[in-house]
Amino acid sequence: MAARILIVEDEADLQASLAYALAREGHRVEAAATVEAALRFLGDRRPPDLVLLDLMLPDGSGVELCRHIRGDRQLARVPIVMLTAKADEIDRVVGFEVGADDYVTKPFSMAELLLRIRAVLGRDRRAAPEAPPAGLMEFGLLRVDPEGHRAWVAGELVELTALEFRLLVTLLERRGRVQSRERLLADVWGADTRSKPRAVDTLVKRLRRKLGPAGACVETHREAGYRFRESPGGDA
Repeated sequence: MAARILIVEDEADLQASLAYALAREGHRVEAAATVEAALRFLGDRRPPDLVLLDLMLPDGSGVELCRHIRGDRQLARVPIVMLTAKADEIDRVVGFEVGADDYVTKPFSMAELLLRIRAVLGRDRRAAPEAPPAGLMEFGLLRVDPEGHRAWVAGELVELTALEFRLLVTLLERRGRVQSRERLLADVWGADTRSKPRAVDTLVKRLRRKLGPAGACVETHREAGYRFRESPGGDA
């Protein structure tokens, strides 16, 4: 699927390589080399379909820019794929904690990056029909539209990133069954086998917070993993 992609990367050679590869895939590409330039772009035009974001920029942190995007109502659901030379687990966890949908460490295979971008774009479904969609999942206060990539708690729309939404649907579809962190890494993160179990804990914490009163449906089972409650119980 063709998309508008904003590359935020200060290495000129890498920026050009990324732009070339993405353009060959049929995407429309815009580029920024600094946080300031990225903010100007995001403020002046309609939101892009995806942001490819370097973690280390000359005038600030990609983490802070990611946090800004997630805090902006107009931009909150734009998928973000982070690029960084930092491969430590703590850096990956911080990236997911502020709302990144995926995380690729340098050096990387361009073919792998394009596959990751395809996967993230495939999970993003911002447009939805006005009529009640087929396949709507209802659970107490929670309503989830898997095809439209939307979730509501007590009738209020909840803004979720693509990764958060994928975790919610995975747990809800398997309600009543404990899912190990390793299983969730394989099924939610997919090809990213370098992510660690701590990334699952971070994402679950973020998802619970966003779900508010329905967050209690996601139960922790000590060392075993996580389980979505079998019945709504007190949330019905």
